[in-house]
Amino acid sequence: MNLGQTSVVYLVSRIVATAFGFLSTIYLARILGADVLGDYYLVVGLVAWLSIVGNIGFSKAISKRISEGVEQGEFVAAGVFIIGTMFTLITFTLVVARPYVNDYIGLEATVYVVFVLFATLANSTMSSILTGLGLVHIDGVLGTVKTAGRSLFQIGAVLLGLKLAGLFIGYLAGYLVAIAIALYFVMRGLDRFSLPSRRHFESLTDFAKFSWIGSLRSKMFSFTDILVLGFFVPSSLIGIYSIAWNISEFLIIFSTAISTTLFPKMSELSAKEGNDAVRNLVEDSLAYAGLFLIPGIVGGAILGRRILRIYGQEFTQGAIILIILIVANFIMSYQNQILNTLDAINRPDLSFRVNGAFAVANVALNVALIPEFSWVGAAVATTLSVAISLILGYYYLNTVMTFSIPYAEFTRQWAAALIMGAVVYQGLRMERSSDLISQNFIVVLVLVGLGASVYFAVYFLLSARFQRTVSDNLPFDVPMLPKL
Repeated sequence: MNLGQTSVVYLVSRIVATAFGFLSTIYLARILGADVLGDYYLVVGLVAWLSIVGNIGFSKAISKRISEGVEQGEFVAAGVFIIGTMFTLITFTLVVARPYVNDYIGLEATVYVVFVLFATLANSTMSSILTGLGLVHIDGVLGTVKTAGRSLFQIGAVLLGLKLAGLFIGYLAGYLVAIAIALYFVMRGLDRFSLPSRRHFESLTDFAKFSWIGSLRSKMFSFTDILVLGFFVPSSLIGIYSIAWNISEFLIIFSTAISTTLFPKMSELSAKEGNDAVRNLVEDSLAYAGLFLIPGIVGGAILGRRILRIYGQEFTQGAIILIILIVANFIMSYQNQILNTLDAINRPDLSFRVNGAFAVANVALNVALIPEFSWVGAAVATTLSVAISLILGYYYLNTVMTFSIPYAEFTRQWAAALIMGAVVYQGLRMERSSDLISQNFIVVLVLVGLGASVYFAVYFLLSARFQRTVSDNLPFDVPMLPKL
């Protein structure tokens, strides 16, 4: 299976997983309301921060060392031992600090924090091992299993009347199913499973001492605003903000698929042939990083309120938040490719500097803007901080290797998105003037499908590069069209 096909498998798996997540969240939002969801996402956000301490960069280090193809079993054992030890220490701390944790969350939830943390760390460890083994497509499929299982278990638990407790029980159950299956593939993928020596721990630590801040950057991007909002706004607004964030994050799936798929190949090429060997992969990753997010910005501006209305009328007040967060994910999609390349060519020291700049800017801007501008300030703070780190990341990558920015491809994508926007806007106007379609969900589904079809059709016509990419990764030939 080539890189493009692996990316497609990973992408399709993530889309299916997200579809399960969307449908279950819609149901749960309508049944439980924004307050309960706000409490749930506050716990998930807290766990996201604790998981940074739990793996302190070792997940990325495990993927890197395993992808190099030498002594894989020893690196797996060393990584699992380190992360397991950190989980034990965090659990002890949580038990001691239980009154303070419960006071922050606003309910007796420390036990849920521990269980969700275990599931999160175990899942990230299995995912990093699969990535290092080149089994990215398996990891993608297991993401679907995890999300589908979590969704089904959560809905079942809520139907039994468990409410907030049911959300956490379902979370844990879904993750455990995926972890068990991942363990099976890990055992099959490893030639042997051996006890590590001191040098294996040292090798992981040498990489992790820089890469830990990458985990920090990822979690801060997703959860700093939510945690800071917990001090200033009610749970209902946190619930609405989290729903807007989840929708915006869906659009970065393709960018994530690219970086996850390319990492082991870049790492291998860089180790064997040097940095210049990965130039073409870097340029391809940048060319397609915004493939979904560019039309997402245009579509979100037109359909944002309609999409949020699916979750309930109270969620529509987050429309402006949704647009800002889509822009944040758009910028992050390019930053991900740059940092992924720096890690793959074994320059985690430069990634460390970029992620450090993001961390400082993110905390400072959230603390400065949220008290003044509430949740709009949170969304703007996230967007500005990731923009700062993107500029710095580009500067550093440009100092260690030569590559070109595919500006022409960006222009074609924006042109296709604007044409799509005109079609969708006209379709929305027609729907408003008639009673043929009265259900909001149906309207959104039809217009999103129409918009996606128009966007990809126009972009396919405009871009010979995209035509080649599609042709190279389908099981049948696609005729090349003349460039317009």
